[in-house]
Amino acid sequence: MAMQLDQVVPFGRSLDEYRQMFALSEDDLAGNIIGVGDGPASFNAEMHALGKRVVSIDPLFRFSADDIEWRFYAVVDAIMEQVKATPDDWVWTYHRSPEHLRQHRIDVLVRFIADYEAGKTGGRYVVGELPHLDFRHDEFELALCSHFLFLYSDQFSYEFHRMAILNMLSVAREVRVFPLMTLRCQPSPYVEPLVQELQSWGYTAQIHTVQYQFQRGGNQLLCIKKHSEL
Repeated sequence: MAMQLDQVVPFGRSLDEYRQMFALSEDDLAGNIIGVGDGPASFNAEMHALGKRVVSIDPLFRFSADDIEWRFYAVVDAIMEQVKATPDDWVWTYHRSPEHLRQHRIDVLVRFIADYEAGKTGGRYVVGELPHLDFRHDEFELALCSHFLFLYSDQFSYEFHRMAILNMLSVAREVRVFPLMTLRCQPSPYVEPLVQELQSWGYTAQIHTVQYQFQRGGNQLLCIKKHSEL
């Protein structure tokens, strides 16, 4: 079923957030990266400005810049009201307040919009979605998935998560997923069984604590690497 724009919350994150969420080193950033479900993140635009290349994948990219911008402003205030109504669910360190969070999301969107059309033409913003990424085997060194897998555990099944991670592992040698919490700020029930299943197949699957935390308790990522024979 095609994505409906009126069902989307088009929030994106910055390069600095990606660095912290995914514990990205300078060597990581120098590699060939695919961002899966990036949405209107400025990560790609900022990396491009630094002379580095990222391919971002999202079904959202079938829409125009004007459509994405319209949808953002249609939902941002309602989302901020939900955040304000649940203050104990959030850690106000990186984002100092709901107002600071809102402005940061706007700044990210503005940078994304400015880069969007050129990035689409240059093949950096590609329409696609899990679990069917259409790229060559091991085309990328690192696949990053931010605020999609595990976050939407109530909406997507365990089987979907397994297929999605295996799909990313087919196009990249390493996969990192953040956060490991659900939208209800609870640990996803899929993480542990998936780690065990991946390890049983010969992958290295480890949970790491990272610097970034906005959802209370949401400061862990799942890192999956495959051995050379896989």
